[in-house]
Amino acid sequence: MSPRGLSPARLRNPVGSHVPVAGGLARRGLARAREIGAETLQVFVANARGWATPDGDPREDEAFRTGCADARLPVYVHAPYLINFGSHSEATAASSVVSMRHSLRRGREIGALGVVVHTGSATGGRTRETALRQVRELVLPLLDGLDRDDDPLFLLEPTAGRGFSLCSPAGDLGPYLDALDHHPRLGICLDTCHAFAAGHDLAADGGAKALLDELVAVAGEGRLKLIHANDSKAGVGSRLDRHENIGKGGIGDAAFRDLFAHPATEGVPLVIETPGGPDEKGHARDIRRLKRLRRG
Repeated sequence: MSPRGLSPARLRNPVGSHVPVAGGLARRGLARAREIGAETLQVFVANARGWATPDGDPREDEAFRTGCADARLPVYVHAPYLINFGSHSEATAASSVVSMRHSLRRGREIGALGVVVHTGSATGGRTRETALRQVRELVLPLLDGLDRDDDPLFLLEPTAGRGFSLCSPAGDLGPYLDALDHHPRLGICLDTCHAFAAGHDLAADGGAKALLDELVAVAGEGRLKLIHANDSKAGVGSRLDRHENIGKGGIGDAAFRDLFAHPATEGVPLVIETPGGPDEKGHARDIRRLKRLRRG
C-alpha cells in the first residue's frame, strides 16, 4: 500500500524506478522497490549491454510475479541497449530479434505489462527509408507473435537523437509506426531526457503540453504506456542522453507537474532512471519529489 492508503493501481500515475535484480528478481528487485517507495518498477532480464539470453529461475519468477501482483505494482522490462532493428550488420539485426524475443518471453513469465526497446538507428550509410523497411521485416513477426492475453506490449522508446537515429523527436514516430502498420501490440515509452535532448523544450512555458499534444497527434490516443521520468544534464536540442535527478537539470520541476496533469498521461506510470541509484538513496529522493509534484 502506498501513502494515504491508496494502492498503486488506484493512482493516476504510479511512480517508481528501474531496480537492480542481480541476486534475484524478488530477493533483490522487489525488496529494493519496497525500500525506495516505488509504486511501479522496471527491470532488465538480461545483460543490458550484451546478447546473452539467460533462462529465469521459475521459483524466483513466481515469487516476483506474486509479490508484484499482491502489491499491485505494474512491472516493465527494458530490453538490452544493443538491439538495433535498423542496423546494416546482419549479425546485429539477427541478434536483435533473438534478444527482443527473449525479453518479450521473459516479460510474460514475470508478469510485465510491457517491454521497452530503443527505436534504433540507420547504420552503414543507409537511408532512413531502407532501415525502416528492415525494421518492418524484423519487428512485425515479433508483434504478430504476441497473441496471448498475458503477453506484454512492445514499447518503442524514441532516442536522444545522436547518430542516424530513426526516431527521436515525436514527429519521427509517424513513419516508424507506419512501417509497423500501427500494430495493436505497439505502445510508446516517452523518455523526458531524450525528448528534451531531441529538441522538445520541456522547460518552456507549455513545453510539456506541446510535446504530449504532438505525440497524441502523431501516434494516436492511448499509445503512451510508460514514461521514463529523467531530468537532463545537457541542454535542449543537445542530442545528448545525460540523465539528471528530478528538478536538478535543464527540464526542471514544472514540466513534470505539467506531465501529470495532461490527459494523455492518465493512468501512465512514471519510472525514473536517474543518477544515484537505489543503493545511494538517490532514487528514493526522486520518487518522493515526483510524488509531491503529482499532488500539483
